[in-house]
Amino acid sequence: MMRFKDKIVLVMGGNSGMGLATAKAFAAEGAKVHITGRNRQTLDETVASVPGSKGYQADIADITSSEDVVAQIEAEDGRIDVLYINAGVGGFAPLRDITPDAWDHTHSINLKGCVFALQKAVRIMGRGGSVVVTGSIGAHASLPGNAVYAAAKGGLYAAMKVFAGELVSEGIRLNMVSPGPIDTPLLYRNPGMTDEAIAALKEKMIENVPMHRMGQGEEVAKAVLFLASDDASFITAANLFVDGGMLELR
Repeated sequence: MMRFKDKIVLVMGGNSGMGLATAKAFAAEGAKVHITGRNRQTLDETVASVPGSKGYQADIADITSSEDVVAQIEAEDGRIDVLYINAGVGGFAPLRDITPDAWDHTHSINLKGCVFALQKAVRIMGRGGSVVVTGSIGAHASLPGNAVYAAAKGGLYAAMKVFAGELVSEGIRLNMVSPGPIDTPLLYRNPGMTDEAIAALKEKMIENVPMHRMGQGEEVAKAVLFLASDDASFITAANLFVDGGMLELR
């Protein structure tokens, strides 16, 4: 299929894991893909692996960097047809260990940064445009130690529902994909967690997934491309769980 032939796609947070898998999938279906990432080295590696793509070193927590990326795309291509906001960070801490700095850091990326990235990007999106945002089943499940992350992703879900209603009259669809346990580099970058704790968390996740395995980034990518494509032309404000049944079958 070439559902995105000649489409201009921006993947924010596309230099590893689900973002990388999705950027590759968009390119494979004909899109010109613009990719943002914080790490220059991994971003360069990503661009080399995604045919015809262009990379931008940007931190979604820095609102001006998102604005700069959009301005560069506008100068080069004039528009964005599909926006995938995937940038995010994890982190676990029980109530007594939550710090203001940790709270602000997580929310500046997972909530505030995503909201303002959307605000900047829709300026050059028109009718027929599509936005997909990465949420998490963590926003809907009561996992001890996950309050900071859950609050940010829960706030993002609430905001995106409102924005979907605001954008529908402009012909722009906005949907969310909420992964469950996905085996991506983010899992191994949880501040405050040792390698042993991460391994134990991964094992616990697998035990709780009805399919008894972790998901893969490519499986999330397929869901993102569906929501972004005309195959989902009558779908907006949806939240698609990609979690092996973990949330709905618990």
